[in-house]
Amino acid sequence: MRQRRLGRSGLVVSEICLGTMTFGDQADESMSFRIMDEAYERGVNFFDAAEMYPVPPRAETVGLTESIVGRWLKSKPRDALILATKITGAGHGWFVPPVRHGMTTLDRHQMVRQVESSLKRLQTDYIDLYQTHWPDHGMMHEETLSALTDLKKAGKIRLAGTSNETSWGLMKGLWSSDRHHLDRMETVQNNFSLINRRCESELAQICRQEQVSLLPYSPLGGGVLCGKYQGGAFPEGARFSIYMSLGRERQKKMVQRFVNDRTLAVVDRVQAVADSIGMNLTTLATAWSKQHDFVASTIIGASHVDQLQQSLAAADLDLDCETMERLAVIEDEIPNAMPEDGLRRL
Repeated sequence: MRQRRLGRSGLVVSEICLGTMTFGDQADESMSFRIMDEAYERGVNFFDAAEMYPVPPRAETVGLTESIVGRWLKSKPRDALILATKITGAGHGWFVPPVRHGMTTLDRHQMVRQVESSLKRLQTDYIDLYQTHWPDHGMMHEETLSALTDLKKAGKIRLAGTSNETSWGLMKGLWSSDRHHLDRMETVQNNFSLINRRCESELAQICRQEQVSLLPYSPLGGGVLCGKYQGGAFPEGARFSIYMSLGRERQKKMVQRFVNDRTLAVVDRVQAVADSIGMNLTTLATAWSKQHDFVASTIIGASHVDQLQQSLAAADLDLDCETMERLAVIEDEIPNAMPEDGLRRL
């Protein structure tokens, strides 16, 4: 599998990363091990976790995913893997840690505590990429970056990154790094797919000019770009079916963002392109995600090992210019199909 560099660093990762947010919920430990084994055997060396996983977050499962990954990691050569995880941060009403009452922050106190907790669960003495899961724009950027810099000096982490960040937040952080001579965010992990192409504008330009790598998550739009929700279907066991069954307002609003008339219309058009070139819809969506110059590695996920095959088929696959242009036309026809999350408070 082809590899790419993370930001300005010397770390090189496979162009497909395995996300783990289903581990411990939709995928039990045995299945999680099988999924990781299959990805590893197919050339994936980059694995992404978070202290809050699995999702949807519940008090009784916080940290379970990291523990599963840590037990699997013991059977593999540590130096052959690039391991990423995240500190929750503010959460913005979605990823608030249930076991830590109220909102958290990205100050030095929390970051030192939480990196130690993640290291213990992951059964390793260092994390390759440590990311802020959600930004905390109420915090001074330099305190967060100073804590990350000290964690790197202590050998606890190798690189810092951010996630769910705005263009302003990323530039402000880079400015703070330069001004205060602190380590910078080498990566930004944001939602990016054929139903949510916002990263192609301002954020992409920042990534190019500042040499920050985008790590797209949800390249299948939460499974919408698999076609499973077409025609009003909500298959049993699917992520958004589970969210709807929880009856929580936050999860319902997230479902409405991903599964709506406009996103489903995009899927119909993408399916037509896939059919015309004889390619699986999932493979096409994954290939499109990683085929951008500002992307280092596209994060895929699975709750069963069989689901990996169609995503991994995109490895080393380049879509031709005609196909990319046909996919671009869909965005012109149905722009911004997935609305902004009105509940986010950055």
